[in-house]
Amino acid sequence: MEFFSPKGSIVCKIWSNADTILFIFAGASAEFALNKAVDWLYFTGKLPADPLGRLFSTVTYAQMIVFSDLDKANKAIDKITAIHAEVEANRHAQIPNWAYRDVLFLLVDYSVRAFELLYRKLSSAEKEDIYNTFYRMGLRMNLKELPQNYQDWVSVREEHLLQDLEKSRFTIDLYKQYKKHLGLARFILLKEVQAQLVPRKVRKLLGLRKVSLLMLIVPLYKISRKLQLDQLVKSLILPTAYKPQIKALDIAANHNYSMKI
Repeated sequence: MEFFSPKGSIVCKIWSNADTILFIFAGASAEFALNKAVDWLYFTGKLPADPLGRLFSTVTYAQMIVFSDLDKANKAIDKITAIHAEVEANRHAQIPNWAYRDVLFLLVDYSVRAFELLYRKLSSAEKEDIYNTFYRMGLRMNLKELPQNYQDWVSVREEHLLQDLEKSRFTIDLYKQYKKHLGLARFILLKEVQAQLVPRKVRKLLGLRKVSLLMLIVPLYKISRKLQLDQLVKSLILPTAYKPQIKALDIAANHNYSMKI
C-alpha cells in the first residue's frame, strides 16, 4: 500500500510528535493573525469563536494526510477543497490563490523551524522532503504557481512574508481571543514560543521581543522529556479542554512510532 508520506521519513517523524506539532501550531497562530486574507476565516465566525479549535483542525487535517494511504489522503485533501469552495459560494467571492499558498507555506516553514528548535538542524535533503510533501498536497488542491523545490520555495516564501502580512483589526481581535481562550499565563507562554519561532518580519509586526525566555524553557523541557515528566508539564501549560486533542496528536507515543532522529 502506498502512503502519502513514506514511513520513517522526516515528515512522519515531525508530524508524529505532539511537541513538534504544538510548536508548529504556535507559529501558525501568529501568521494566521497577520495574513491579509484572515477576513476569510472571520467570515464563517469559527475562527474568533474558537481560535484554538480552528488551528487544531488545520494541523489535524495535515497530520491525517501525512499518515494516510494515498487514496485516503487525496480524499481528505479533496474534502478541504470542497469546504473552502462552499465558503466561497456563500460569500460570492473567491479565496485568493496566494492565501492558499500562504497556509501551505507556513506548514512547511514551521515544520522546519519547530523541529530544529526542539531537536537538531535538518539536512537539505530533509528540507526538500518536507517541502515535497506539502507541494503534492498543493498540487492536489489545484494551487497555482507553486515552487517546484525547496530552494525555489525559500525566495517565494520571503516574498509572501513581505507582501501578504499586515497588522490589522483582525490581528488585534484574534490575539484578544487567544488570550481569552488560553488565560493570561498560557497566553504569555504562547508569545514566548512565537518570539523564538517566527521569522523576523512576523516578530516585528507583532511586536515580539527578539530575546525570548524560551531560550531557557526549551532546555528545561527537554530534560523533563528525558525524565518522562513532559506530560505533567503539558498538563500545566495547556488548556484542559484540549488535552484529548493534544494526546491524539502524539502518534509516536500512542502507536509506539519511532521518533529516532
